[in-house]
Amino acid sequence: MANQSFKIGLTRDLLNGAGEPSFGVPALEVLTQALGIEWEFIPESVTAITPELTARYDAIYVNTPRVGADAFGADAPRAKIIARHGVGYDSVDVPAMTARGVLVTNTPVAVRRPVATMAMTFVLALAQKLMIKDRLTRTGGWNRRNDHMGQGLTGKTLGLIGAGSIGLETMRMARVFDMRMLASDPFGDAQAVAVAGGTLVSLDALLAQSDFVIIVCLLNADTRHLVDAARLRAMKPGAYLINVARGPIVDEAALIRALQDGTIAGAALDVFEQEPVASENPLLAMDNVIVTPHSLCWTDECFDAIARSGLGAIVDTLAHRVPQHLVNRDVLMHDDVRRWFPPH
Repeated sequence: MANQSFKIGLTRDLLNGAGEPSFGVPALEVLTQALGIEWEFIPESVTAITPELTARYDAIYVNTPRVGADAFGADAPRAKIIARHGVGYDSVDVPAMTARGVLVTNTPVAVRRPVATMAMTFVLALAQKLMIKDRLTRTGGWNRRNDHMGQGLTGKTLGLIGAGSIGLETMRMARVFDMRMLASDPFGDAQAVAVAGGTLVSLDALLAQSDFVIIVCLLNADTRHLVDAARLRAMKPGAYLINVARGPIVDEAALIRALQDGTIAGAALDVFEQEPVASENPLLAMDNVIVTPHSLCWTDECFDAIARSGLGAIVDTLAHRVPQHLVNRDVLMHDDVRRWFPPH
């Protein structure tokens, strides 16, 4: 790296309103302490990565912009890695990146505890009727508090759709509330779930038994609209649905109907099918729904860890080291990539 300079572009949606990195300046040490690297926040605000950008930079650190097959021109790509700021990578056309010899990374470990904390924040807020009692206090409804009794969590059943690292972390966190815990995941490790305090079951069994259903799986072709009208009807009438993964995993129109007709008791959503969510979306007017703008887990601790992990993957790649959290490991068989990484 000392003999060659590499240029990294960071998407501008990672800047806050004051023009400072939302993940904090200290995380940039990962780049400033590396030899042979130049970096900048991409001057343009973009919703999608373009061929002009992938020709300008050796690596791109991406938050929300889409990275499709059209992100590259006809020539061999200059950009060697697309590093996602976060765990989800549904906005990246991974097969197209693999075909072009471009690495894709994410930051699964950095978000594990923050997302689990977010999920349990929603569980507690729903169980205690936090938002309803907040409104009562602000609007002169103090004496109506007896009509909004919360529920204790002891003995209640918590169901996790997804038994990956976030699901397991959520179960470990929930154990202190003496909840019964279930998880459903076609790729789940029954032993790992048991060690976390839960039981691996079918999705149908989870929906039928859970008082709180938390979605923590990835969005892909198999999970899009996984929670549809039929599965919402399969839930207990007094149950709550919590989505901290991706909006399209839930059929939002079906969820709205289920909430309106009392099929389920309520929901807490950090994600929506369309983001930003439209102001006229009925979910925003429902008293039994808590909504946040795809950011409840965002804390200084979370973003610092994400940035250090994501930017570290770029530094490793440009230093001819295979990054740890490589999404498309098949790319290592691409001829250009094999030439980039020395044989072990």
